[in-house]
Amino acid sequence: MRQKLLREGANELSYEIRGIVKKADNLRQLGQKIYWENIGDPIQKNAEMPVWMKEIISNLLDENDTFGYCHSKGVLETREFLAERTNALQGAQIDANDILFFNGLGDAISKLYQFLLPTSRIIGPSPAYSTHSSAEAAHANTTPLTYKLDPENHWYPDMEDLYLQVKYNPNIVGILIINPDNPTGMVYPMEILKRFVEIAKEFNLILISDEIYTNVTYNGAEAFQLAEYIGDVPGIALKGISKEFPWPGSRCGWMEYYNKDKDQQFDRLCQTLDNAKMIEVCSTKLPQMAVPRIMKDPRYQPYRDEANNAIGRRAEIIAELLGDLPQLTFNKTYGAFYNTIIFKDGVLKEGQSLKIDNPQIKEMLDEWTAEEMPHDKRFVYNLLAAKGVCVVPISSFCSDLQGFRVTLLEENEELLQETFTHIREAVIEYCQ
Repeated sequence: MRQKLLREGANELSYEIRGIVKKADNLRQLGQKIYWENIGDPIQKNAEMPVWMKEIISNLLDENDTFGYCHSKGVLETREFLAERTNALQGAQIDANDILFFNGLGDAISKLYQFLLPTSRIIGPSPAYSTHSSAEAAHANTTPLTYKLDPENHWYPDMEDLYLQVKYNPNIVGILIINPDNPTGMVYPMEILKRFVEIAKEFNLILISDEIYTNVTYNGAEAFQLAEYIGDVPGIALKGISKEFPWPGSRCGWMEYYNKDKDQQFDRLCQTLDNAKMIEVCSTKLPQMAVPRIMKDPRYQPYRDEANNAIGRRAEIIAELLGDLPQLTFNKTYGAFYNTIIFKDGVLKEGQSLKIDNPQIKEMLDEWTAEEMPHDKRFVYNLLAAKGVCVVPISSFCSDLQGFRVTLLEENEELLQETFTHIREAVIEYCQ
């Protein structure tokens, strides 16, 4: 080309969660049964939206207003409803104008980083959720900034690591919290969340909290929302319906702005995000209209309680199958529907492999692993080729740790047992 087209940050826009699907599809064409553990789509794993929710959505199609544009910030009735829910937490208070809808949180995250100065950095957790880390790195034209989550301490953040990075890097303007966390499945206690606020206040930062899994907690856990503990610090909560209804195909998410009046620069950022959405006209209207009608329904909370209890049972089954393996550092999960499982130091080495009888699959695996790669990625490819289980290596989540992420989504308990028995067998065989 006449000029260079891509900036350096474009190299960070990778997504192993979906990328590994191509390899799994190649195996499936050779007759290999695939167990999909790579992506958090409840519908793909046999979950069904309740009939009563479908009826509410279907009835909206009888309303002519459904088919027109809505306000650029989102349907007013829905924003008023969501503001009331947040204000009921008795923390930061907002109104409908503090809420902005997007076509899914991926869209919201992209827009958020798009308008920051390239030198203004948001530090996020590691292992990192790829949508955040890739977008932050791309906007900054470099690798993402991260603070450590500690697998030896319930996957809680290493707050000393975070503090020192913020203290000695004046380009950091904000801290990202993902609670409940993806990919670890951990839910943070209030004392940790308050420490985030203390650091933000000391260094005059904004807080960004990804809360897409707020209502997906189980086994006694409760996820606190940013509005409950942020105080007077400026911040943005990212929320949506894709995981809890579940309706991932709705692509419906929103931002909630807190304490815009406390900082002029933050207020300008929020206004810029509003203006950008105005140029697009609006986000998809139908799912927005469904939100208050579904959440107000008396059947909604019992539905969520039942769904969360089911995820909690699956978390226990996975813990029974993998939790006692000496090769692994295993933490039970309490929120979202993922578990990040780490190999202990020195367990993964050069030359390890799983037995594969099919010569075509063996040849394909040899081709995949011919290049130099992290040890956990090599294990993941072996697991896929030998057992058909499709997981994601933790080295792909912007982490120096070695491990893999699984989901807690399989509704068929027999298939769940089969899948994680395969993983157990593979870990034992691979690490002999």
